[in-house]
Amino acid sequence: MTTNSVVEGPAQALMRAAWQTVLVTGVLSVILGVVILAWPDKTLLVAGILFGIYLVVAGVLQLVAAFGATRSTGMRVLYFISGVLSIIIGIFCFRDELASILLLGLWIGIGWLFRGVALLVAAISDPELPGRGWQGFFGVITTIAGIVLIVWPVTSVATLTLVAGIWLIVLGVLEIITSFGVRKDARRFSEAGL
Repeated sequence: MTTNSVVEGPAQALMRAAWQTVLVTGVLSVILGVVILAWPDKTLLVAGILFGIYLVVAGVLQLVAAFGATRSTGMRVLYFISGVLSIIIGIFCFRDELASILLLGLWIGIGWLFRGVALLVAAISDPELPGRGWQGFFGVITTIAGIVLIVWPVTSVATLTLVAGIWLIVLGVLEIITSFGVRKDARRFSEAGL
């Protein structure tokens, strides 16, 4: 029986899926960045409207959870406040195009910041993490991208488009590179028989 015919273990399957997931995410990020740079006005207007719809729907669902959940009173209050704020911010997205775009920029920046910090912490805390160096580097770059979108005073559609489009392409390319590092480490892990 050859090693190729041996049933792969859960660790090998997880690592194979991990590098493929990172690769697909990177490719999609590059494509989205190119689309944003190619059609800045239409892309951001549609994204702002979709973001507003998302916030309103999420707010309604949080209100439903606040009244229907059997959680503690504190959780109900938290769901209620979060739901009302989400609906209010969503309505602002429909009223003012610039507010919608600024909120979208902040949302993306906060998401990138949390993702970058999570990747960095994972890379620092787990010495056995496949592609650890690349994931740590990607975590730093993603954190910087998030900070830039949160702190940089985005006052025009063109600025947000340029920043978001370029960062999406840069992060996508880094994710693609990271995926090959994870794949290399996964192969080494499999060959070691771990």
